[in-house]
Amino acid sequence: MESPTTGASEDWVTGSAGSSSTSSPDRRGRLMVVSGPSGVGKTSVVNGLASRHAFRFSVSTTTRAPRPGETDGIEYHFVDRVEFERRIAADELLEWAEYGTNLYGTPRSWVEERLRNGDDIVLDIENRGAAQIRSSFPDAVLVFVAPPSLEALEQRLRDRGDTSEEDVQRRLSVAAEQIEEAATLYDHIVVNDNLSDAIGAVVDILAAPLDDSSEETP
Repeated sequence: MESPTTGASEDWVTGSAGSSSTSSPDRRGRLMVVSGPSGVGKTSVVNGLASRHAFRFSVSTTTRAPRPGETDGIEYHFVDRVEFERRIAADELLEWAEYGTNLYGTPRSWVEERLRNGDDIVLDIENRGAAQIRSSFPDAVLVFVAPPSLEALEQRLRDRGDTSEEDVQRRLSVAAEQIEEAATLYDHIVVNDNLSDAIGAVVDILAAPLDDSSEETP
């Protein structure tokens, strides 16, 4: 649920002059969820999307402590658990989940206001959050970025060089569950075998009519 683009905050994420912009007061914006297992290259896909399509990236709220170099409102909105639980009770979060000992969620008012303004919004969240978004926003476009195989994902995790054997196995176990869930939860599954192709597939999905049928994209 981390912001994929340093300094993205809650402003427009745009790329080259040739990138498409769909903001218009005459249309309601589109909400897209991009999910995927750790190590699949999801952040790279979202960063690449920024060079091809103008959108707003929602910054998540979390109870975890800021890491060195992180700024409130850029990587996350940092709050304590009491405040987070107050926001849950007040229905101020579109979705939320607990990972380890920390809570993460998406601010409701910011997303709803910008959708009304015609802005396209991208959420980088996990399967549990995506299921909540599906319930609240039936027209949301849910995209799951998948590895070509679990073996390929394992190699990517090992190539990082900073992941212990125990953590590799844990992430692979979680990934297998996420991939199985994706078949019935997500509208589109984009296989990230080639980064440029995966970015192009997500751009095409975001530009397609809302009633396009679900599909797997190589």
